[in-house]
Amino acid sequence: MTGHPSPRITFTRLPEIAPEAILAHMSHPVMARHMPLLSGDWTLETVAAFVDGKEACWDLDGLGHWAFLADGTYAGWGGFQKEGDAWDFGLVLTPERFGLGLRITQKALAFARADSRIPYVTFLLPPSRRNLGALRRLGASFVGEVDYEGAAFRKYRLDTGGPASVFRPENG
Repeated sequence: MTGHPSPRITFTRLPEIAPEAILAHMSHPVMARHMPLLSGDWTLETVAAFVDGKEACWDLDGLGHWAFLADGTYAGWGGFQKEGDAWDFGLVLTPERFGLGLRITQKALAFARADSRIPYVTFLLPPSRRNLGALRRLGASFVGEVDYEGAAFRKYRLDTGGPASVFRPENG
């Protein structure tokens, strides 16, 4: 039995992606199912503001969101965003690339483990996400329920092994 070769995963910055690809992705009806903060119709202007906002994180924090490519084709976006003292990792894949989530996350976490600024990573998942086995396999721990911009999320944390990675309630 011959399997399909796994696609080569690469990261690039969001401005390198055609705005129309991001527009098609974020306008896909499946996206709203697991993105409680996604509201309104996306336009090319929305995409431009979104990309500008994610690029501003790079300017401010020296880290931000990437576009993910599978064999050179846009597969989604995500990355690290500073939330208070924590680095939150988000991942938003195109529906046809949902199966690449663990591989992309592992590659991003390898980056985090090599960056001394990131002693741990948090993940915010909407209650609609039921399959959490990948987070457990990665070693993430449930922190609790949180409200973020008016929406409920489940918060998880994964230590990366950096100098401040020992979890204490006062720094979590």
